Amino acid sequence: MSAQDMWKISTGKGVKVAVIDSGVNPTTSSLKGQVLVDEVPKSVAYHVTQDYTGHGTSMAEIIAGTGAGGGIKGLAPGAKIIPFRVALSGLKGAQEVSNTPDNAAAIRAAADSDAKIINMSFGGPYADDETKAAMKYAASKGKLLFAAIGNNGDKGNAPDYPASYPYAIGVAALDKSGTVGKFSTHGDYVDLAAPGLGIPSWCDSTFTKYCDSWGTSPASAIASASAALIWSAHPNWTGNQVLRTIIDTAGRSWPEDKPSTYLGYGGVRPRRVLINKDINPGPANVDPLADENGTPATPAPSATATSGKSSKDSGSASGPTSAAAKDSNSGSNTTTWVIVGAVAAVLVIGGAGFAVLRARRNA
Repeated sequence: MSAQDMWKISTGKGVKVAVIDSGVNPTTSSLKGQVLVDEVPKSVAYHVTQDYTGHGTSMAEIIAGTGAGGGIKGLAPGAKIIPFRVALSGLKGAQEVSNTPDNAAAIRAAADSDAKIINMSFGGPYADDETKAAMKYAASKGKLLFAAIGNNGDKGNAPDYPASYPYAIGVAALDKSGTVGKFSTHGDYVDLAAPGLGIPSWCDSTFTKYCDSWGTSPASAIASASAALIWSAHPNWTGNQVLRTIIDTAGRSWPEDKPSTYLGYGGVRPRRVLINKDINPGPANVDPLADENGTPATPAPSATATSGKSSKDSGSASGPTSAAAKDSNSGSNTTTWVIVGAVAAVLVIGGAGFAVLRARRNA
């Protein structure tokens, strides 16, 4: 993706991303000055900076880490994080469980915040009408909601929530060759894909070293960061337009009107949007996932489409395949990780080893 060149166009500056997860530690070297704790509503702010697993902090760094002090440099280092903590693993006792907001409350609070993008790198097998309604509410506020699609692809492939709800942009995980991870949950609710294997993340809540992780959680974070880059470069666009250009430029080897059950519309490539000065984002008020979300597929009479050339990339390298593939269970002894391939370049100087992080799912 040539991230260094892309950052000359956009770093995500001016865009806020809500990270709904296990909490975000704002004191890591990479996140100092990046986490807007004061913008978290008091009703959902209980222990929001206490991250017992390191998972939410890792997602925040993958999105907007600055790379300072040898930490992760995220894909959108100019963006800011608004943290939201929900009841995932590691909570300390009944009082903490009762005081920590549920998914629906956190999503509604994020929808009412100044965040344009909501990242949800968590999930579970149980549907919840309140969370589903909160997702619809957030979408009505113009937010883009990226969700990890799940890590059950090789273990029954049960659908995961909130990724399976309408208005969620479900993100699958790619390896560096552009092949879907065999663990990545698949189905007609997969919308996009992003790197999710060999991703540096904090090993645990001690925040002393990074480990090599895998999962659809970091893939969702990278997709969220990609949207932040585009929205920063085009601040007058709506979420519909940002998402439409991501879909149009995604790397794939199949027709756009026939999304893959493994990788949806393909691997996100924000650089393809950023370098095209004539890109057509389409109508502002039409949901590009209208069929999936049950929303109107045509613009209101007053809406007009932006003119310009098609945003589709006909001269790209081959897109990601739709066959479940490579095993991610290999560690790394290097001290520098670089995410390469279909999408991103996220840099980290740090520790070594391998870990599987867990929210309500792996990584």
